[in-house]
Amino acid sequence: MKKNVSTIIFAVMWLLLVTTLLCIPGTRLPKIKWDDKLLFDKWIHVLLFLILVLVWCRAYSKPNLKNIFITITILSILYGIGMEIIQKYFIPFRSFDVGDIIADAVGCIAGYLISMKKFHPN
Repeated sequence: MKKNVSTIIFAVMWLLLVTTLLCIPGTRLPKIKWDDKLLFDKWIHVLLFLILVLVWCRAYSKPNLKNIFITITILSILYGIGMEIIQKYFIPFRSFDVGDIIADAVGCIAGYLISMKKFHPN
């Protein structure tokens, strides 16, 4: 039981970190040349959301819980879409970016696939 509580706490902390990073005003982001920023930004999104799905799947990894992994993945993709909407309307100098949503979804799906291999061996 202690392992499960600590993994849930870590998952919540990761979710809070991702939310904080996605809510930083655009003026406070590091200045990177636009062509480097495109690739760097997308890889950051992939990594953040891959880890997000991994830590939540690990927190709920039990035999025969494939559906919970799918639910975590779908909710994480929806969270990414929601954060893009929040960035557009509520975070100064941030915008809605379909490329970020695609990167988030790629990270989520990668996290799901890794989780299925690592935490759900059936």
